[in-house]
Amino acid sequence: MAKKSSINKNEKRKAMVKQYAPKFAALRAIANDQNADDSDRLMARLKMSALPRNANPTRVRNRCLLTGRPRAYYRKFRLSRIMLRDLANKGLIPGVTKSSW
Repeated sequence: MAKKSSINKNEKRKAMVKQYAPKFAALRAIANDQNADDSDRLMARLKMSALPRNANPTRVRNRCLLTGRPRAYYRKFRLSRIMLRDLANKGLIPGVTKSSW
């Protein structure tokens, strides 16, 4: 089980990313637009750097829903490998079967 503080910190980051998402997307579109004026692109980059660090989506860490484990995360199930194996063996994940050949 991950530390509660790490899980809470990540949840705060998710909330901040959600709050700043429209502004971040608009600035990113201007900064990446090849047809835009160079000064406009530079201003967009400066405004993006002025936003809070935690408003950047890359700072959010994928974590297991059940344990909060940050590593060995399966996106499809939103679980860590340990919990995925445990729940799959118990038959609690629909459509997941043990492979045999």
